[in-house]
Amino acid sequence: MFADLLKRLTAPDPAPLPDPEAKLALAALLVRIARSDGSYDNSEKAHIDRILAARHDVGQLNVAKLRAEAEVLESEAPDTVRFTRAIKEAVPHEDREAVIEALWSVVLADGVRDHEEDAMLRLTANLLGINDRDSALARQRVEARG
Repeated sequence: MFADLLKRLTAPDPAPLPDPEAKLALAALLVRIARSDGSYDNSEKAHIDRILAARHDVGQLNVAKLRAEAEVLESEAPDTVRFTRAIKEAVPHEDREAVIEALWSVVLADGVRDHEEDAMLRLTANLLGINDRDSALARQRVEARG
């Protein structure tokens, strides 16, 4: 399963991903952001689980399974540019700001804003077609929610 998805992610002109694979790719992006500072703790995992449960309306067991699959995919996935390009194709533009909010919530889940996470999120937002201003506004909305 992962080999086929990775092959599609690394294709020169990736086709839009079917919904289950788009969910997995998005979950893997959440994991990639959480791991970007070299620390991937239980608070970040729990936060990813909450995001996945809310976004995909699945139960706790399925969320844990999806995150576990995403962790494997993230570790085997190509560079962030190609990886994010496939997600950009799978997620409509109007939904990408919500993706950025979810990514910011993962970055802020452990209570520490790390410069590696900031840099990874800035790159990811740009690759998803979200400008710095809209990303900053997304971060502010996440911070306001606590």
